[in-house]
Order: sequence, then C-alpha cells, then structure tokens
Amino acid sequence: MALRFAIFGTGFWSQFQLAGWQELEGVECVALFNRSASKAEALAEKFGVPAVYDNAETLLCNERIDFIDIITDVYTHSQFVHLAAKHKIPVICQKPMAPDLETARQMLNVCREANIQLLIHENWRWQYPIRQLKKAMQDSGVGKPFRAYILYANSFPVFDNQPFLKELDEFILTDIGSHILDTARYLFGNAKQLYCQTSQVTLDIKGEDVATVMMKMGDGITVTCSMSYASKVEHDRFPETYVFIECENGSIELGPDFWIKITTENGTLAQRHPPPRYTWADPAYDVVHSSIVPCNADLLNALTTGQPAETSGEDNFETMRLFIGAYESAKCNQVITL
Repeated sequence: MALRFAIFGTGFWSQFQLAGWQELEGVECVALFNRSASKAEALAEKFGVPAVYDNAETLLCNERIDFIDIITDVYTHSQFVHLAAKHKIPVICQKPMAPDLETARQMLNVCREANIQLLIHENWRWQYPIRQLKKAMQDSGVGKPFRAYILYANSFPVFDNQPFLKELDEFILTDIGSHILDTARYLFGNAKQLYCQTSQVTLDIKGEDVATVMMKMGDGITVTCSMSYASKVEHDRFPETYVFIECENGSIELGPDFWIKITTENGTLAQRHPPPRYTWADPAYDVVHSSIVPCNADLLNALTTGQPAETSGEDNFETMRLFIGAYESAKCNQVITL
C-alpha cells in the first residue's frame, strides 16, 4: 500500500519536489496546504492532487496521512513540525531545518517524544556527479585525503527570481552554504574547527553574498569551502559545484561540465558523469532537480523500513552547527571549535 502524504507550502520549489515524488513507487500525495489557497489549487490541478486546504490543522484532522513534506520558509518549519508531532505523523522538512540551533533542538526533541521520524530534504549531496566523486574517492586507490577545496562561484542573478533574498540579513551561508557545508560533511565527515570570512559585494542587499570557510575535519583533513554569487569566471556553470581533493597517492577533481579526473603517478583518467534528465526539470537546474529523486527515495526508504535516512534531523543538526558557527567566526574573526 502506498504511503499517503501531504505537502505543506506550494511555492516555487514545491512543483519540483512533487514531481520528484511522482517518479517513485509506493507513495502518493493526497493533499496540499498553503495559506493562499489559490496557489495550492493551481499545483493540485497540475499534478492531480485531490484535496486542497488553507488550514493545516484541518487537513490533518480530515485526511489519513502517513507523513508530511514541509516546503515552507525556514521560520515556519518549527510550527509545522510541532503540529506533526501533535498528530504523531512523521515529517520531512526542507533545509535548513531551523533558523537557529535552539529551535532545531526543540524540533528534534518534540519528534523524539512523539516517537516520529524527523527527516530533512537535503538533496545537494545526492547530485549524481557528487555521488560519483565519493565513489571515486573510495575505489580509485588515491589513498587518504589530506586537503580539499569545494568551490561554488558564479554570477547567476539569484535575486532576479527570488527578490526576497535581498532582504535577508544572513544570505549565502544559510542559502547555499547549508548545501555546500553538508556536502563537505558527506565527503569528509564532521568538522572539529572552522574559520570564516564573508563579504557583501552586491550593493543593494542586506546580507553576505561571498563566504569562505576553512575547516579542520575530524581525521585531520583541511577543507576550504568557497561560495559566491558575485564571481564572474570562465568556468561559470551555475549551479555546478567543483571539488578538488589531494590524497596520499594522487588527486581527484570534479570540474566543469561534470568531468571527474583522477590523477596518480600513472597519469590522469577522465570521465564525464552528467546528471539524469527529467522532463519536469528546468534544464538550467538539471543537476539539482535530478538530485531530488534519489534524496526522496532515501527518505521514503527510511519511512517504510524504519532504517536511518542519510539526512535525518540529527544529521542536519550537524550541518547547521557549521553554517551557524561560520557566522559566529566571521563576526568575531576567530577560529570556532565545534
């Protein structure tokens, strides 16, 4: 029997999230909630969802729901997670799970007390080229990493289609930094220390649009994450992430256009790993949109089997500690011990 779920929040990202769910068997969206019913009605008509609500509590009282998928802004996540816990319904939440660590702790605690799963839709690490990079680290014989550089730098006009981002006091570390720092954890484990510097290059915004975070990971690897929406560079391939890893016996690089290059004393081997293509995905976002499907599959497996998901609430809490620690480091200009 398929798991029945409801989506809370029917803004821009929900259409791709719902399309990603529809690629999987054993799951069915039966209801949508949005404060503005017209947005929910439009999405319901497009995807054939039978019920629409403008009151979340009413939805949960009227519908048989196996889990909730929250796709609202970060400041409302806690409200809806607490509502899910009240009804003892497992819940998936967009990243970052909360605006601060204390709110995140409360969300984890209320779900633990209700004996329900809290899962986070952190899809960046599920990008096909990044998964293939991790496999190459394990299988190519380059040995243990000792230094790595993760780069996300482009001049994509992110404020054009999301003008509200201009008003955020904390921008790039919360927005893309939560993805990039989570990818660092996926590839290299948890960090012990970090140091961060930020800049505001775009003049008519409130928050930072450039950030550099240097981390010392638990097993001694030094990882630098550089993020920018203000960089005009030859290798601008928004929204690709580049990674360069130095290891004991060689190096591995994920470069532009999804090329992975493995270099050892025997030379360099190169292979391209483009992402899957889905008809519902925006071609400009293929590498990101296609990652929704395996991420959702992992979350669905956790819901159906009870096995841990890669991106549980507990796991995402560790990622939150990184970007919140990065803000603290930038503010006081000091190394932060985690």
